[in-house]
Amino acid sequence: MTDRAVLSIDFELFTQTPAYRSASGTTDREGVGLDGARFFREALAERGASSTAFVVSSAAEAYPDAVRALADDGIEIASHTHSHRLLSNLDHEARREELARSKRVLERLTGATVSGFRAPAFDITDDHFDLLAATGYDYDSSVVSSRSIPGWYGGEHDVHEPVPATEIQADAPASITEFPASVMPGVQLPLTGTWLRFFGVRYTIWGMKLLARRGITPMLYVHPWELSDLPEVEGVPTRVYVRTGEWMRRAVERILAQDFEFTTARAVLDERASDEARPVRGETA
Repeated sequence: MTDRAVLSIDFELFTQTPAYRSASGTTDREGVGLDGARFFREALAERGASSTAFVVSSAAEAYPDAVRALADDGIEIASHTHSHRLLSNLDHEARREELARSKRVLERLTGATVSGFRAPAFDITDDHFDLLAATGYDYDSSVVSSRSIPGWYGGEHDVHEPVPATEIQADAPASITEFPASVMPGVQLPLTGTWLRFFGVRYTIWGMKLLARRGITPMLYVHPWELSDLPEVEGVPTRVYVRTGEWMRRAVERILAQDFEFTTARAVLDERASDEARPVRGETA
């Protein structure tokens, strides 16, 4: 049986990233990242693969056809907030509105239920899981159980496969499942995002195989702007440009060429729920 993996995409535009928003310069190019999203969708289709797209709903409002094309190709649409602002910079009601509005926009656009969520920069707050339950989500992918990376994240958690949210916060609603982004076993650094570009595609592929040997489904992520040829913008850190564009597109193709079944987060969680509900041999239903 082929091992499963999720190669998700955080559908945000280059101009919605914290690095661009805090830069002194600007670009007059519109929709930077849309071509990367199209490449990603087509690369999946060529291999009969699927994915989960965590979509910033303001980008979906601006470019609805790009998001509909993802959904029409069988890619699961999940939420990445409405504006891609850090949740910890907002008050409780503003956080709630980010979650609720995003869900409404994406469901109206695609006609499908949106049940998954990922926070920008994996930035979660004490009321995170309560807000997810209150606004109608049932799974989250906002935890990275990496070692502490100063200025980034990590150090708080030690979960590497889907678990009840109560394993992240003891008082979290029982209805929420956490599907954490994957880290390299032993090294405990993220497998994808910036770390794929820093450490190279062989690092990510090796980590996927190590996780699969442990019976863990890798949860990877990329961004559409990483797959695009970016404009030079004054004040955007150099690290943002490292191995974006052509290098990153080839890296995604190499990952998708591996002997994994690339599927949606929803499919993985549904299969796990089905397995857990199946009676053990010798038990009566």
